[in-house]
Amino acid sequence: MKPAVIEEREAMGRHFDAIKDAHSEVARAQAKVARLIEDARRFGQAIAHNAARIPGARWDAREVAEREFSSELACTIRVPQRTAENLVAESRALACDLPATRAALASGEISYQHAKAVINQAWSVPAEGRAKFEAAVLKSASTLTASKLKYNARILRERWHPETIKARHQKSVQDRAVFFEPEPDGMASLTFYASAEKAQAAYERVTLMALSLQSKEEERTLTQLKADVFEDLILDGVTPSGLGKGIRGSVNITVPVFSLMGLNDEPAHLEGYGPIDADTARRIAAGAPSFTRLLVHPETGVVLSVGRDRYKVPKDLKKYLRVRDETCRFPGCNRSAAHADLDHSLDWQFNGLTAEDNLAHLCPPCHALKSETGWSVKHLELGVLEWMSPSGRSFMTEPATVIRAVAPEPPPQPAPESVLDPGPDPAPF
Repeated sequence: MKPAVIEEREAMGRHFDAIKDAHSEVARAQAKVARLIEDARRFGQAIAHNAARIPGARWDAREVAEREFSSELACTIRVPQRTAENLVAESRALACDLPATRAALASGEISYQHAKAVINQAWSVPAEGRAKFEAAVLKSASTLTASKLKYNARILRERWHPETIKARHQKSVQDRAVFFEPEPDGMASLTFYASAEKAQAAYERVTLMALSLQSKEEERTLTQLKADVFEDLILDGVTPSGLGKGIRGSVNITVPVFSLMGLNDEPAHLEGYGPIDADTARRIAAGAPSFTRLLVHPETGVVLSVGRDRYKVPKDLKKYLRVRDETCRFPGCNRSAAHADLDHSLDWQFNGLTAEDNLAHLCPPCHALKSETGWSVKHLELGVLEWMSPSGRSFMTEPATVIRAVAPEPPPQPAPESVLDPGPDPAPF
């Protein structure tokens, strides 16, 4: 081999060595983050014992400390609450239960993905066998991918787990769920998490129904047919008990008026998703029994405040706030406003007004967080909320209308008689 070629290959090797070193630095930094999180958690628990409990509070000092810590951690590093809770639990496991894994991560020998593979399988290994389990799993961790290490760890866990797989499956079934995930280009994913035999049976049924539709005249691929079959079943199907009959999911579409008229193709906005193409929005609008213009040209007469006259929020104000907020307004929370509470930021009993600048959507967990812990909130201009954490740090959340940058000035407040009778609630798209 020519010397020049050898030199080039050695130079390429140095590039890979540099990448490996940088990757190890990332692992060491993540080990440091885990240590700092555990140190902060312990400090929070220690000072919680000195805190006076709020009269009538549902949570004790320990739970308040845990909720305050995980929520402020989530805001600080800009991750969902659940992700922060998992990170706290993983950091604690590394500090207390898995010292060899922590050491391997701190030395850069394994990545955080490898460490998580060990942690997630070690949760339920009996304490007396955890060190042996950890040593066996880590034996070849530095030469395996994280997915292969997870596979090996799962096999070892099965051998040493005190419960049968049947008992563990019965517990896991409680976690069954359906997840919605927005995707690019007006698409989205719907994930069904359930018992393996039911998920497999569902997939098999969809596949067989798709196969039955194949013919020489059918232009759709099998993959497209399966998607269309699933769509028909989930949108229009009825369970054997009759559940689902007459029930149709509804969506809210905000369409710029000129786009709706076909004068331009400015994208519309699908609540809980984001931009969709104008043709799809016009097709949905054409089939809607009624609709309410809300964002670009709000209906004149939307009620923005009823002051202290009533606690209950009128229907048209609810509609305005749902479009304004779109999701829960606690920092980092993406739960839909459709399944959240309209909360008086300054409580009604403390002379808070039923007005758009004192109302915001909070999902039940975040609503409880505001009520039971040291978090507080105040309204700024244009629906922006400033949250003050228990440690005195400020976090801002913007409404969806500000993010979309198409919100108009709020419509004028109507005459008093319209406050008393907000009228019927038009059906959404």
